[in-house]
Amino acid sequence: MCLLLLPGDVRVRSQVGFESERRGSHPYLYVDFRGLVLAAPSTESVSPWGCRCCRPLSFQRRLAVSPSLLCPSSRLTLCFLDDDYAGQAKCMLRKVGSWDFDIFLFDRLTNGNSLATLTAHLFNQYGLIELFQLDVIKLYRFLVLIQEDYHSHNPYHNAVHAADVTQAMYCYLQEPQLSSSLTSCDILLGILAAATHDLDHPGVNQSFLIKTNHHLASLYQNTSVLENHHWRSAVGLLRQAGLLEHLPVEDRQNLEMRLGSLILATDISRQNEYLSQFRSHLDQDDLNLQNSAHRHLVLQMALKCADICNPCRPWELSKQWSGKVTEEFFNQGDIEKKHGLEVSPLCDRQLDTVPNIQTGFISYVVEPLFTEWRRFCSTPLSHTMLSHLGLNKAHWREESDPNVACSILLTLSRLSLPVRHVAVHF
Repeated sequence: MCLLLLPGDVRVRSQVGFESERRGSHPYLYVDFRGLVLAAPSTESVSPWGCRCCRPLSFQRRLAVSPSLLCPSSRLTLCFLDDDYAGQAKCMLRKVGSWDFDIFLFDRLTNGNSLATLTAHLFNQYGLIELFQLDVIKLYRFLVLIQEDYHSHNPYHNAVHAADVTQAMYCYLQEPQLSSSLTSCDILLGILAAATHDLDHPGVNQSFLIKTNHHLASLYQNTSVLENHHWRSAVGLLRQAGLLEHLPVEDRQNLEMRLGSLILATDISRQNEYLSQFRSHLDQDDLNLQNSAHRHLVLQMALKCADICNPCRPWELSKQWSGKVTEEFFNQGDIEKKHGLEVSPLCDRQLDTVPNIQTGFISYVVEPLFTEWRRFCSTPLSHTMLSHLGLNKAHWREESDPNVACSILLTLSRLSLPVRHVAVHF
C-alpha cells in the first residue's frame, strides 16, 4: 500500500485564533542543514508527495558547516550539545531509563534540544544506525526537522512533551517481556512513533478543528484528525530528510504504515477500542509476542501509556505537566470565547480547575489503562507508576471542588471511556 501525503496536509497556520509560531534561539537553528552533503543525495528537487517537502525550512540563519557536524555515529548525541552543558547532559543520559528522569532539567541542559538529543542517544544505544545503515547526516537533519516542527509556544504539546514520551517509551521497551521479544524494527518504530506522535500539533483539540471548519478536519473527514496529521507530517519529514530512502520501497512503505498505526492509536477517543482488545487478550491469556500482530498491539499500548503517563510520574514532575496541559486547554477556551464559539469541555478557566480536571482524567482515562498495563507486565516499574498515580490523585482530590469535579466526571463519561475496576471517590 502506498501512502500519499495529501496536498492539504501542511503546517497549521493562518487560521482563526492561531498566531505564527515564535521560534526559539536554540543553537541548532543557526545551522542550515540543507547545505550538508548527504551520502546519497537525491536527484529530485521537488517531492511528488505534496507541498510539505517543497516548503522551505524555517532555519533562520546559515553558517559554514562545522567539521564537528560530520562526526561518527558514536559522537552523534554530544554533537547536539554545547560544551558547557555536554558533561551534565551526558550524566543524565546515563540514567535515561530511570522513571524519575527530569525532562525539564534535561531540556535546559541541552539548550532546548531535548528531543533531538534524547532520540539520537537512543538510536545509538540500540545500534539502530548500524543495523539499518542510516546516514548520520540524514539522521541529524531528520531529528532537527521533527524538533523544529513542534510548536514551541504550545504550553503542553511541544518538543519537550515529545521528548518526555520518548523517554517513557524507552522505559517500556526495557521491560523484560518487551526487551526479550521485540525486533529491531519494532524498536525503531517505537522510538520514531514516540518522537513524532504529536508533530505539528496546533495546540487545540479535534472538536475545535471540526467546529471551526478547519481544512484538516475536512481532509480527514472528522476522524482522528490530529493523529492523521501527525502521521502524515512524520512521513513527510522522513521523506524530506531521506532517512529511509536506501531501503527497498516495499519495506519503506510498510514502515510508514506501521508508524501510522502506532500514532493513530494515541487518539484518546478510541481508548475503549484499544483497551478492550488488550484486556480481552489478557483475560484469555493468549498474548503471544512471537506473533508480529500481538507485538504491534503491545507497542500501541506502550505508546498510549507513554503519551498520558504524566500522572504516573513523581509528584513534582507530574504537577508541572498538569499545569501545562490545563493552560493549553484554557488557551483554547480563550480563543473560543474571543470568537463567540461555545467553550469546549474542560477549557473554561473561570469554571474548570487543575485539580478537578486531573482527578477526573486520572479516574476515567489513566487508571484503567495503567491497571491493564500492570496486568500485562507486573514489574517494579508498573507498580511504581500506579503508586505515583494513587498519590498524585490523592493530592489533586484534596484540592478539588466536589461540585465541579462531578461535572467534569460527567463530561469525561460522555467520551465512552471504560471505567472497569475503577472506584471514583471525592
